[in-house]
Amino acid sequence: MSTTQTTHLNDVNIAAVAGLAGKISESPEVGATTWHASVDWKGAFRSEATIRDFAPAVSDEPESLGGGDAGPNPVEQLLGALGNCLAVGYAANATIAGIDIHDLKVEVAGDLDLHTFLGLRDGNAGFEDIRVHVHLDSDATAEQLEELHTKVTSTSPVGHTLSRQVPVQIDLK
Repeated sequence: MSTTQTTHLNDVNIAAVAGLAGKISESPEVGATTWHASVDWKGAFRSEATIRDFAPAVSDEPESLGGGDAGPNPVEQLLGALGNCLAVGYAANATIAGIDIHDLKVEVAGDLDLHTFLGLRDGNAGFEDIRVHVHLDSDATAEQLEELHTKVTSTSPVGHTLSRQVPVQIDLK
């Protein structure tokens, strides 16, 4: 399939992606971006994250952790963010490579010990490990899919963020 004659592959606007890549190549400063979210507490363990002009995304804890189960909790959202980022990576990079994706599912799971979060002992309050299983249905060759997989995992912003130590500054105002 020739990408010069098609405007979309995998529902991705090829011209938009190519245009952004071109702008960043010509003016590298365009690639340095800052992203924002604003979170408002709504009582108990419920909060809402507002991002750009979208409706607020609700966060809550399951009833078993004392919440009202009004939405996914923050660690579930983090797993979802990784899966979503990888899905974007597969769609973008497959499109650039001319690979048609028939179906894509990213399953993400992580192990978390609640002892530290609940103040019962010192230690790691975060995930001990995160596992990702990618199910990709395509007519591409095994070699093409392996190249795609390597490209996606080596360029995932969320994957990179989670796999290295990132300075986090939390100020109280």
